[in-house]
Amino acid sequence: MKTNNKGQALVEYLLIIAVISVIVVSIVKLLGGYLQDSMTKSSCKLIDKQYVEGAKPGEGTCQ
Repeated sequence: MKTNNKGQALVEYLLIIAVISVIVVSIVKLLGGYLQDSMTKSSCKLIDKQYVEGAKPGEGTCQ
């Protein structure tokens, strides 16, 4: 008796991709404010302005 395992392998790959996606989204959500502050600091340097830290991560501005 022959069995078709291609469908099973596809489902396994999709589950792996789904788990990795959930992990990546969680990490970005946790570190999003810090990433935004990092980008803001870089852009402040490019336009010769002073970076002012905000009350929470992600709230920094250029002045």
